[in-house]
Amino acid sequence: MVNITRASELALVGANGAGWVSPVGTLAMDSPLDQPVAPWEPLGAISDDGLTYGFDEDSQEFTPWGLTSPFRTQITKSVRTFGLTVWETSRVAVQSLQYRLDAADLAPDEDGLTKYAETASPSPDRRAFWFLVIDGTSYKGFYVPQGEINNRSDVKFKQDEMSGYEWTITTYPDDAGNTVYHVDKIPVTPAYTGS
Repeated sequence: MVNITRASELALVGANGAGWVSPVGTLAMDSPLDQPVAPWEPLGAISDDGLTYGFDEDSQEFTPWGLTSPFRTQITKSVRTFGLTVWETSRVAVQSLQYRLDAADLAPDEDGLTKYAETASPSPDRRAFWFLVIDGTSYKGFYVPQGEINNRSDVKFKQDEMSGYEWTITTYPDDAGNTVYHVDKIPVTPAYTGS
């Protein structure tokens, strides 16, 4: 008989979390327990849909002549994305991301009015991101050295619905060729004892 240990603390529920944005080149957090400080800017409240960590991969199979099963598979595309909906749409950092503007362009004038225009030909707008998922004493941190919002949903303004910006952020490789760095504080996995 095999002794299988099941520990609920090894399962993760995305009970809470947060996100931050900063210029490309900002260093990662050393620990998911560290509070990000400037130049990191909080994204504020995130909808109860939480954070989606996406995998978009394609592969090419190679099947030798005369066989019906491949003997090799080559990954031809491997993209990581993060999806979320931010609710604090008046935050300067959030507006800066939504409209691909520098934060300085969103400073109010002497009358307290913020004026800006959207261009039909936006420039690339890569930034660093830090996402944190919390479940009790378990923390999962995701550092994206270079990410860019490549998909924005429609924005609704409705009486019985919270307005938000729904984004998909595509990650790009840094100088080391990495797209996402993981920094976790999770319970130690018990050793397999078998029988």
